[in-house]
Amino acid sequence: MSTDWKKTAKDKADSVLDLIPKEWRIDKIPSPQEQRDVTGSYIHQFLSKEEIEITETDAVGIVTKTSAGTWKSVDVAKAFCHRAALAHQLLSCLHEIFFDAAIKSAEELDQYYEKHKKPIGPLHGLPVSLKDQFHVKGVETHMGYVGWIGTFQGKKGTRKEKNYESEMVRELRELGAILFVKTSVPHTLMAGETVNNIIGWTQNPKNRNLSCGGSSGGEGALIGVRGSPVGFGTDIGGSIRIPAAFNGLYGIRPSVGRMPYQGMANSMDGQNSVLSVVGPIATTPEALKLVMQALLTKKPWLHDPLVLEIPWRAEAEAAVSDPIKRLSERLSFAVMENDGCCTPTPPVARAVDMVVKALQKNGHTIIDWKPTPNHSRVTEICYKAWAFDGGADCKRDIDLSGEDMAAQALVLDMPQANAMDIMAVNIEKRDAQKDYMEYWNSTSEQTGTGEPVDAIISPLAPFPAARENGYTYYGYSSWVNMLDYTSVVVPVTLVDKNTDKKMEDFTPIDETDQKTQDTYDPEIYDGAHVSIQLVGRRLQEEKMIALAKYVGEVLRG
Repeated sequence: MSTDWKKTAKDKADSVLDLIPKEWRIDKIPSPQEQRDVTGSYIHQFLSKEEIEITETDAVGIVTKTSAGTWKSVDVAKAFCHRAALAHQLLSCLHEIFFDAAIKSAEELDQYYEKHKKPIGPLHGLPVSLKDQFHVKGVETHMGYVGWIGTFQGKKGTRKEKNYESEMVRELRELGAILFVKTSVPHTLMAGETVNNIIGWTQNPKNRNLSCGGSSGGEGALIGVRGSPVGFGTDIGGSIRIPAAFNGLYGIRPSVGRMPYQGMANSMDGQNSVLSVVGPIATTPEALKLVMQALLTKKPWLHDPLVLEIPWRAEAEAAVSDPIKRLSERLSFAVMENDGCCTPTPPVARAVDMVVKALQKNGHTIIDWKPTPNHSRVTEICYKAWAFDGGADCKRDIDLSGEDMAAQALVLDMPQANAMDIMAVNIEKRDAQKDYMEYWNSTSEQTGTGEPVDAIISPLAPFPAARENGYTYYGYSSWVNMLDYTSVVVPVTLVDKNTDKKMEDFTPIDETDQKTQDTYDPEIYDGAHVSIQLVGRRLQEEKMIALAKYVGEVLRG
């Protein structure tokens, strides 16, 4: 295939575009210079009033309507298929389209409701998009690799080609979800931008000069333009949270063991020191709760040996929401304004400050997050784990077709680690986790509540979104993965070129710090989403979603 990879890639991309009905085609796609923002009124011009109402309702609202019989599942499915088709033409955010199968599933759900007068499950009639790591019957999984086209994860003759489903896919179907698209990823999955040789570079719908993030970037772009109400991505160094942040969405990186990953394609599969996890991205925190709570009713620990037997814990959620309602107990937060390695650009610094001031105004305690040892130690451990195979896994899949590797791919070309090297990194990781655990415990001495901080307020990246080939620093997201903390992204504001001016007389920490500030241009970034992350301890998904909901409400006054 090595001499024909460009044709193979183009044929694949064209075959997906060909699945879009002619009546849904856009005659002329504007350049980013002609149309920076394709959300809201721009995309509305191609949709009916009913389609706009459906697609701008959040996942909870959709399920409320479909479960009551107020909306037909088939109408919901068709509306999101239409909007997703528009999104792909504008942003290049889809790897696979299976609209016909989705509409057939929706019709079957409507027939079930007509017969039984009740929904089939808690996600009845809810369209759900999937990152192109999920295997879905009848649909290809190529994960951005040209060499995976027409194969099962790069192998031929397995009998699994288009005939195998991931565990979560089965569970979503049983819960009543409608699966309709698989979204774009960077080949290798190791990038904070989404780019591959099949679909090109996926753009940010709010500001097409900028990246949609990665590696679950297609999810971020699609949901950001409301072409899906909720979708699932994965996160080994920020890959759920980065697209959520760049596109003004809520997204959760659960701890290892909460959500089923069984039967999904992956990069560096078998590297178990810093594991990739699966989690949702959505327009509201309530939607995150809806899909996670629903999936846990399927007892995924009976079908995925790495899932912990932890059902949804309403009491953990109530521990946050009850004090908020009573206003008789204070919450406490630590803030990491700067990790000491890379300075956030002005819009991100402003967003962090907005969250801090809003919480202080509501009577909550804020302290500084300054652990010892410093932040760089944690990110270094993460990079060591990613480099165990010296990039062999990703390079092997690139070499299947002979395609070029994207410059953005964070594939470390170095000698492979041996068993003793891996053991040493695992010890480093364990020691760092213990140090951070005890530091977190020690914050009880500063909070005034007698308890350690409830969460950490932190940038998710040093910029609101990366410019093309401009993702300079991953330390604000990857530390969470190494420590296996729970983290939820909360959208805060938009870049304002008149307020978020470049820093004058900036003194960089190092070359990376300078490069990061150099990428920031108020004119280019104007109007882009700006978000932060709330970081909680391990396995605190219920609490962190509740906190994200509260912080979002506080920000809105």
